[in-house]
Amino acid sequence: MSDASTFRDSTQILVPACALDGLRNGLEERFTLTIVEDGGRCRLIGSPVEIKDASAYLSRNGVSIA
Repeated sequence: MSDASTFRDSTQILVPACALDGLRNGLEERFTLTIVEDGGRCRLIGSPVEIKDASAYLSRNGVSIA
């Protein structure tokens, strides 16, 4: 049976909230994501395809995805 963390890694991105300064509107316009802010961090949740594309968008805009 597959590990749940494997699926979670392909359906979410966790970044500091400040990393989305100036990018949040672009993310919401371009991708179908749920963005949850909690304690100075943002969790971007979406389908594996949306997460992959959003990750590439963030990377192109200088946000490091660990």
